[in-house]
Amino acid sequence: MSWSNAPKTPALNLISLADAAAELSVSTRTVRRYIAEGKLEGFRVGSRLIRVTRRSLDPLVTPMGVAA
Repeated sequence: MSWSNAPKTPALNLISLADAAAELSVSTRTVRRYIAEGKLEGFRVGSRLIRVTRRSLDPLVTPMGVAA
């Protein structure tokens, strides 16, 4: 199968652990813990590289209610 005939799949929009940590204002160690706990969706790329999906960050960031 050539690349032009390959089935189309949606992009996962993977980001590095450092980028995820920066967006969440936590350490990369915390991001690794979130992956282990199932709070973030992580993927291994190759034998060592780990990436997370940007959309898996959304549930961890919730707006705070405003007291009236």
